[in-house]
Amino acid sequence: MRSANKAWVLVALSGVALATAIPAIGADDPKSLLPPGFGEPDQNSEKAPVPSQAKAPDIDTGIAQSLEGGTAGVPATDGTLEDPALAQSEDVPIDLTTLQDLPSGRHRSTAQVGILAAGDGDMGALAFGRQNGKYLSYLMRKTPAPIASRWASILLRRALLSKANTPHGVAGADWVAERAWLLLRMGEADSARLLVQSVDVDQYTPKMFQVAMQAALANADPAGMCAMVEPGSQHSKEPAWAFAKAMCSALSGDSAEASSQIDLAKARSSTGIDGLLAEKVVGAGINTRRAVVIQWDDVPVLTAWRFGLANATAVDIPERLLSGTSPRLNAWRARAPLVAVEKRMHDADIAAALGVFSSSALVDFYGQVADVTDASAISGTPQDFLRKAYDEADPSERVDAMRTLWNEQSLESLDRYARLIVTARAAARLTPDPSLSGNLGSLIAAMMSAGLDVQASDWARIIGDSSDADSLMAWGLLAVGAPGRAVDWSSGRIESFQNKIGGDNGLKGKFLFAGMAGLGRLGPADAAAMARSLEIPIAHEDAWTRALARAVADREPGTVAILCALGLSGPDWSAVSPEHLYHVVSALNSVGFGPEARMIAAEALTRS
Repeated sequence: MRSANKAWVLVALSGVALATAIPAIGADDPKSLLPPGFGEPDQNSEKAPVPSQAKAPDIDTGIAQSLEGGTAGVPATDGTLEDPALAQSEDVPIDLTTLQDLPSGRHRSTAQVGILAAGDGDMGALAFGRQNGKYLSYLMRKTPAPIASRWASILLRRALLSKANTPHGVAGADWVAERAWLLLRMGEADSARLLVQSVDVDQYTPKMFQVAMQAALANADPAGMCAMVEPGSQHSKEPAWAFAKAMCSALSGDSAEASSQIDLAKARSSTGIDGLLAEKVVGAGINTRRAVVIQWDDVPVLTAWRFGLANATAVDIPERLLSGTSPRLNAWRARAPLVAVEKRMHDADIAAALGVFSSSALVDFYGQVADVTDASAISGTPQDFLRKAYDEADPSERVDAMRTLWNEQSLESLDRYARLIVTARAAARLTPDPSLSGNLGSLIAAMMSAGLDVQASDWARIIGDSSDADSLMAWGLLAVGAPGRAVDWSSGRIESFQNKIGGDNGLKGKFLFAGMAGLGRLGPADAAAMARSLEIPIAHEDAWTRALARAVADREPGTVAILCALGLSGPDWSAVSPEHLYHVVSALNSVGFGPEARMIAAEALTRS
């Protein structure tokens, strides 16, 4: 599945520069999505009025917003999650009944919107139980994305795409917009677009228009704006809609109208490169006779508009604008069809590490790059080593090829994890062999990264009681990741692990304990004693733990998935506390997501 990010800043006057209307990709929560006072929990009653001075956090500063990755976030501990009653939204559905394509009364209902079938992991109509929609929306906006855990992100995607009942207290289209908005921030551009397309345009709210345009831009698909361009431009004087109308006229073959509209839009707005990129799309239409040269020299920041239209017209974006952006941008770019496949290798690795690409999809991507690489130049490339990892006759040579992929010095953390993902099935094809000792930890980590837990468990007999670092790492991964008791679960073994390879600040050893305790693989007495020894307050309660416990008790898998994602917020695993991992693993295991709980626990060991 796919990917992700950014909302649209509505402006009141058409004379405002288009650049001002387009937030930078790094921004997480454009204020246009949170009207003043919305999103702040009310501590008294569901119908309490919103104080007039209440303001949404000024998170997005438009064109000046730097392109930085997500910041670490932790669940609130001030009681703000206790009361699901939130302030009234100012986003009210607008009347577009005169513009609907379907006969009156024939549009699709928004009472239940989702794209998953039962066999695809759908969590069911009651995935969010009787939760207040504003409360759930608030939780989703509080979740920085992408989140630290690949497996938690995969589970969250399932929750957001499930065909669940629209919760009370929120308009159906607004609820879909909130889900699509989080998917975009997770890097899931394709999934967000599919969800947006599940709502008829005649039912769009202002928020839905914003997110729908963002989904089109994230997918580098200006044609995706065409179904909503007329009603969108009627409810907003934002310059972007005028440019969208011109692009859609060109894409439909009306070159004369497109030329007139683009000239008018440029005359009304001071746009710079944003207008030129729109004109570039118009120039791709039939008989428009417009040749536009794009110069990035004076462009200080990459926005969703610039990203989407540049990739839609095969315009190269300078590396200085791409570097340092949020990983969600890489996930969007990984599936941009007009960007040469070999230029998207790093993007594909990031998409896999975020959970947007599967292991099989990443292997296929490496194959596509190999197909366009000259035979004389492929030796020594990652694609060459991946082929050897799958095809060499000698198992030791296959492992050597995998080790080369894993240990490339230039790799950053997400790319390094992607190398485990892409070699997962190659590792699973090996027969457990004592001669491969020294690589057990990496082989099992690779298999766990793709959910191949059964195949990984076959290696338990090779590990035995070995106490070297590699064997202990392999043991730890099986202690939390295997579907059954494949290895010894004693507290003494955990202590050996902690003493030998505890990791920075003992985090790896603490994650091992948190995973095993959360899965119930330690007795109560041992769990309590080790928690005290490791100084992990697993019995501590706060607003987040209480909200999670209620969702578990009420059997609400969708709510649990959202709260778990909130608990694993942060740019990487160093921002996740062992206490949070314990509660996440325990909660998921309690509501029937045992496999996902085990993979998250194994991932914590692998990536810490």
